[in-house]
Amino acid sequence: MAEKRDYYEVLGLQKGASKDEIKDAYRKLAMQFHPDRNKSPEAEERFKEISESYAVLSDDQKRQKYDTLGHEGIDQQYTQEDIFRGADFNTVFRDLGGGFEDIFRAFFGGGLGGGGYQEQTSRGQDLLYELSITLEEAAKGVEKETEIPRTEKCDVCGGSGAAPGTQARTCPRCNGAGRVQSMRRSAFGMFVQVVPCPECRGKGKLIEQPCKQCRGSGLIKKRRKITVRIPAGIDEGYQLRLRGEGDMTSSLGEPGDLYVLVHTRPHDVFVRDGEDLHYILMLSYPQAVLGTEVEVPTLDGSVLVRIHSGTQPGEIIRVRGGGMPRFRGYGKGDLLVRVGLVVPEKVTAQQRALLEQLSREFGVDAQGKAHKFRF
Repeated sequence: MAEKRDYYEVLGLQKGASKDEIKDAYRKLAMQFHPDRNKSPEAEERFKEISESYAVLSDDQKRQKYDTLGHEGIDQQYTQEDIFRGADFNTVFRDLGGGFEDIFRAFFGGGLGGGGYQEQTSRGQDLLYELSITLEEAAKGVEKETEIPRTEKCDVCGGSGAAPGTQARTCPRCNGAGRVQSMRRSAFGMFVQVVPCPECRGKGKLIEQPCKQCRGSGLIKKRRKITVRIPAGIDEGYQLRLRGEGDMTSSLGEPGDLYVLVHTRPHDVFVRDGEDLHYILMLSYPQAVLGTEVEVPTLDGSVLVRIHSGTQPGEIIRVRGGGMPRFRGYGKGDLLVRVGLVVPEKVTAQQRALLEQLSREFGVDAQGKAHKFRF
């Protein structure tokens, strides 16, 4: 077993750090390495190490013992469960949306209350679903109905896992607690280890006649229709979280969440860039030279855009408020109209004669020999 690091070193503090400094350091590191936020392989172990360090250093009695005797003083007097009891996790953990139960679950896989060890604290798996919408739907917001395959409670046994008309009995080994304790002696004293009951696998109950439909698991696979509300202006690749719409677990566990990853399909006319839209407007040579007014499409209908004389290819005309609604904000982005030039592939004899005359007026040889322009 690897040697434990100094608790102050784990939190990045000096030995004489104040309680506020300890609390601030824990909050910052816990948010960085919480397994729900950080999916790196070492995050969970770092989170455990950080939480244990805070549990000791935030308690005056435990801290004094640790400052005097180091890890040996803590290991002699406390079990691992005792180390965490009494620490003010609920205050510092508020930003993470958790509390002491989250810390205990990270170490022991369960809570401190009665009932099944896994059933009371287990949580269904989160699900990810990718949803494709049009640019118009992204701009205006929409409700989309879709089917999600997920795990749900068995409709025959109601999630109990027992055949209809029968009941599960309390596990005699753990007395329904779902966990058992074992004592281990070391050179520093006795240690208490809490593990899931091997007889009932942490459920606290034994099923003698399993339900035939779910085979005793209490769960079945089903396709469920749900409605996803897409807010106006949603960004490409944004994840919507639907609480409780993920996989269900055993009868006492809470369901996971459903994450909907929203994609916007490519548009035939517009290209999205954040809250702005890009549009290419093709003009004829006379329009670009002389100037004109043209209708330009937007997601809310057409608008009239003024083209000034001498407009150059590649020039951008900005239409204020012609873009996407600002996601979770106010107002809209802009429509950026980029000017392109239409060059006809074929011309009539009369058109050719006129173009040759215009070329001579500009001082350009129609056969391709350039002269000095007379602008």
